[in-house]
Amino acid sequence: MAERRGLLIILSSPSGAGKSTLAGRLRAWDPSIRFSVSATTREPRPGEQDGREYYFTDETGFKRMVSDGDMLEHAHVFGNFYGSPRKPVESAITSGTDVLFDIDWQGAQQIRNSALQDSVLSIFLLPPSIAELHRRLISRAQDDPDTVERRMKRSWDEISHWDSYDYVLVNDDLDETEERLKTIVTAERLRRPRQPGLTDVVRRLQREYEETAL
Repeated sequence: MAERRGLLIILSSPSGAGKSTLAGRLRAWDPSIRFSVSATTREPRPGEQDGREYYFTDETGFKRMVSDGDMLEHAHVFGNFYGSPRKPVESAITSGTDVLFDIDWQGAQQIRNSALQDSVLSIFLLPPSIAELHRRLISRAQDDPDTVERRMKRSWDEISHWDSYDYVLVNDDLDETEERLKTIVTAERLRRPRQPGLTDVVRRLQREYEETAL
């Protein structure tokens, strides 16, 4: 039996709030944390490998997985389907491995309503201000101005779901937010329901107590 049951860690935020950076730092802090590999119907890009960046499948196979209940969450984005296969996550959690999800509030909601909801730890990242969020999107130089504008328009819809998460962190200082994130994960790992071996420890203590009392 695993020493503890793994966590299904959901990290969400509007674009530019630091989600990807903090996800990377969390895995650098503890390399045993596994990043969830999504399934997708889009074509592989040069250098991508099936099972590493994504599980690549066709639309028929993807929809079959959804109908069979083999997807924890799924969405249709820009003409392609994306989703999180259930079985690899379920296997990891059972073996005591934590799995990290970098997904939006809609995916988070689907997972919270899934059969693995008891293993979920959900964390939402807020920017310190809208102006700072806009500055970060521009400074990272990953998107053209139109894309930045679209991301900004979506940001409030994403932020408005902050209160459906277990924890909410204002990412005003990256290093401090990282420390708070690690503290949350450490504490959640120690919660009683995540430690299946505690029952055996208590039973052993009870036997020792009864023998001593005699």
